[in-house]
Amino acid sequence: MEWYTYILVVAVGIVAGIINTLAAGGSLLTLPVLMALGLPPNMANGTNRIAIFLQNIVGVTSFHRQKVMDFPSGFRVGIPAALGAIAGAFIAVNINDEAMKLAIAGVMIIVFFLILLKPNRWINSHEEHPPIPYWIQVIVFFFVGIYGGFIQAGVGFFLLTSLVLGSGFELIKANALKLFVILLYTPVALLIFFFHGDVHLWMGLVLAAGNMIGAFIGTRIAVKWGAIFIRYFVLAAILIAATKLIVDAVNNGSLNF
Repeated sequence: MEWYTYILVVAVGIVAGIINTLAAGGSLLTLPVLMALGLPPNMANGTNRIAIFLQNIVGVTSFHRQKVMDFPSGFRVGIPAALGAIAGAFIAVNINDEAMKLAIAGVMIIVFFLILLKPNRWINSHEEHPPIPYWIQVIVFFFVGIYGGFIQAGVGFFLLTSLVLGSGFELIKANALKLFVILLYTPVALLIFFFHGDVHLWMGLVLAAGNMIGAFIGTRIAVKWGAIFIRYFVLAAILIAATKLIVDAVNNGSLNF
């Protein structure tokens, strides 16, 4: 690669790291960039996991230092998600990628209206909104993990929704736990992609340098600016991500009007 390409990849990683830490959807930015640089889709999906893994180490550590991280709760929901991620990473079925994008976009729009119409559920405390039974949480996080193991892009939206509406956490703590859950399952998914030859190590490390910087910045913004700011940031990120998925699907011909 040319020298300026490395700068571009790091810059994209910084933006993605901030987005991933404050909301989700940064992989919708990094995956197209990796593919534009010549990586096949499967390799881009695997390579992106290096950046996600290192980004979340920084994010989790930073949230812990700011006394936001709740590790016991993270393990309670993260272990089912990790088991699901193993299954997701091994999935080898033929699927219409564009139809999948539309399905994800549809779920994101539902999440958007849940955040918009019930703002207090995303801001107030755990005690005001009791969690659903734990056995249901296990099922929910297992299926979210399957999605995360299959494709990283957008999983943070579903984790945030599950942590806030299902487990009853307020938004700042849910944001921290989201990073921890992803950190738990990413190494396993990354190893599966690696042993299948779908990881470009050097490109992943270059991207990770940016993601780690972005995660550090994002955790500071999250704690300093609070849940209301995060709520609006998540709303904007969902709209942008859902719109991109729909436009991609239409442009690639999965919808005929």
